[in-house]
Amino acid sequence: MPQEAYLKPEVVAQIAGLDLKARFIVEGFIAGLHKSPYQGFSVEFSEHRKYVRGDSPRAIDWRLFGRTDKLYIKKFEAETNLQCHLVVDTSASMDYQRSGTLSKLDYAISLAASLAYLLIHQQDPVGLAIAGKSLEAYLPPRTKLGHLAAMLAVLAKTQIAPSTDLAGALRMAGSLIHRRGLIVVLSDLYQDGAADERVRDAFAELRHRGNDVIAFHILDKSEVAFDFDGPVAFTDRESGESVTVDASGLRAGYLAEIERFRAEWADWCTRAGVDYVPLDTGTPFDRALLSFLHKRIERF
Repeated sequence: MPQEAYLKPEVVAQIAGLDLKARFIVEGFIAGLHKSPYQGFSVEFSEHRKYVRGDSPRAIDWRLFGRTDKLYIKKFEAETNLQCHLVVDTSASMDYQRSGTLSKLDYAISLAASLAYLLIHQQDPVGLAIAGKSLEAYLPPRTKLGHLAAMLAVLAKTQIAPSTDLAGALRMAGSLIHRRGLIVVLSDLYQDGAADERVRDAFAELRHRGNDVIAFHILDKSEVAFDFDGPVAFTDRESGESVTVDASGLRAGYLAEIERFRAEWADWCTRAGVDYVPLDTGTPFDRALLSFLHKRIERF
């Protein structure tokens, strides 16, 4: 997309809004993180403190030791560097939302923007892939702030695709990734039959190439809680077919099925070496970011 397209007033407004949202989410997350047991895994240097018995030698600032002949710990500094790719699913089912809530796609976009902001500000290269019928957009990993603006511009214009092939997009993205790293997939993972197997095969292929993969399984909070009553008409976003059901009579069976759906994905991901993170649109972003950071530290 030509750079001039990012300068249209409506696009600039979208980017600014997304940038502010991502910054608000990440800065709030970091503020909370510095007060948590995970303070050593934050994104930027904060201060030194004296080394005490039991501290990891890896946390020692050896340069400062060379100047002062004293041992100090660097607090709140990221210890690892990785190349990360964010993959956002734009399938029709991601458009679902209850009144007054973010759609699954909006949630995925906000989370992707926040992860990009977090990673770039800790000097980790991050790339972006938009999964539609094929790979609708791809930005290779970079660390510069200008790259963050380009990513936000793409995310701000991302919309639901008429038809999608998540597995094909994952394979295409994989072919463009030349250095092993971390691939974060943000999707509701709603696929039919053979398509479901193709997505799992694509995950397995990414793992086979030596990449670490995190699947953020994003559902709407009403899909998880099924907070409906009485007769309700449901429309399949993929096929357009509608059906009216008695929500109260259907609740128990539905909740058992959604639990099975999540458990099945969690079990498969565990066996395939893929990190599985179940989320819904009611999950606070800081909890989602902490899940990412926790998985990252486990891997690296």
